[in-house]
Amino acid sequence: MSKSINIIKSTAVPVNIENVDTDQIIPARFLKATTREGFGENLFRDWRYNSDGQPKKDFILNNPTYHGKILVAAKNFGCGSSREHAAWAIKDFGFDVVVSSFFADIFKNNALNNFLLPVTVGDDFLQKIFSAVEKNPETEIEVSLEKQTISIPETGEQDRFDINNYKKTCLLNGYDDIDYLLSIKNEIEKFETSTN
Repeated sequence: MSKSINIIKSTAVPVNIENVDTDQIIPARFLKATTREGFGENLFRDWRYNSDGQPKKDFILNNPTYHGKILVAAKNFGCGSSREHAAWAIKDFGFDVVVSSFFADIFKNNALNNFLLPVTVGDDFLQKIFSAVEKNPETEIEVSLEKQTISIPETGEQDRFDINNYKKTCLLNGYDDIDYLLSIKNEIEKFETSTN
């Protein structure tokens, strides 16, 4: 399975709630596992299910009208504790991109380390995405990592996003930190021999 990310064109799931913390993304009682698999079923657990385990009809992830590989979140997403499991849960659920106008730094880094692309957009553009998706759930959003753009093809509107060059290289190639070092092994060896 390729972990690389470049162009993602998909419908989106809007979670228009500000200040979503990592405990709301994946409650602490589900952090017992040590592998990344299986966390998706408990993504937004307390918002998705009643105490008896029945799905809450009014929560967006339980609405089959909304689906896709892009999660659109309101401002200040991923605040709170530093648990990496939040990124695991979002990725395991099937999302490849999270869009917000502001991410907590630790969440953003955890996302990048787990091949989940956090795209920071301006407040105005975020509202345009919410409006477009809520008006028509089949609206597609296109994210180009290479060009660092996010667009709504239907309207032609677009915004740019920043990303650390190293992390961009890793995501484009599907590299984790070790893969990256192996990819430049020859350069490292040349440098070592030139300094001796």
